[in-house]
Amino acid sequence: MYNNLTVNLEEQVTIITINRPKKLNALNQDTIQELHEAFKTADTDDNTKVIIVTGSGEKAFVAGADISEFANYSVEKGMHLAANGQKLLFDFVENLSTPVIAAINGFALGGGLELAMACHFRVASNTAKMGLPEVSLGVIPGYGGTQRLTQLVGKGRALELIMTASMIDANKALSYGLVNHVVPQEELLELCKTLAAKITKNSTVAISAAIKAVNANFKTGVNGYHTEITKFGNCFGTEDFKEGTTAFLEKRKAEFPGR
Repeated sequence: MYNNLTVNLEEQVTIITINRPKKLNALNQDTIQELHEAFKTADTDDNTKVIIVTGSGEKAFVAGADISEFANYSVEKGMHLAANGQKLLFDFVENLSTPVIAAINGFALGGGLELAMACHFRVASNTAKMGLPEVSLGVIPGYGGTQRLTQLVGKGRALELIMTASMIDANKALSYGLVNHVVPQEELLELCKTLAAKITKNSTVAISAAIKAVNANFKTGVNGYHTEITKFGNCFGTEDFKEGTTAFLEKRKAEFPGR
């Protein structure tokens, strides 16, 4: 079905693997389109409660964008490239109703780090390296990197990483709050699956509402507290809320219908 991805469903978890090993899984336009389709399919699949995205092999999650595609672009084409990419993939992933975990198994540079930052949280192997090296090419991050890196690590650290075009290792990324966990390479997917399994036990309706409420905090002109109040209230009208509260009072595990 896909030329540049493999997709597997395991125990309510869809694992999307970017599979361009000869290009260190770099993002070209075809791969961005395929990723959009894979995420959209998983998000609308009732059997999928969590999505994990990773790269093939042990060298790279995504080593960046495919520079050969846009080296000769005009100003207008460059703006379209960024706008279209953000709409198709990066903003799309951030706003999915289904939780997305990035399993960073190696280099996550440029568009690769931007993809990881668009995910709802990140787990890295101890061999992972991360950075936004775009200024070394005479350009800046265009897939949301200037915004999401600042949100995650703060203005000073974000500007230092961007302006120096430096890479940081997984432990520094952990200390910055850029990733949630660092584990040996061979334990990376297993930890992500363990975290996913914990998520699958909870209400998909409530999780979707929580994603929207948290994201509202970072949207200009949107009152995140008001969004939280609305989403909180809406939960009271769901079957999941009725099941969750009933199960609690009956001292049993909830079996959420997802409605």
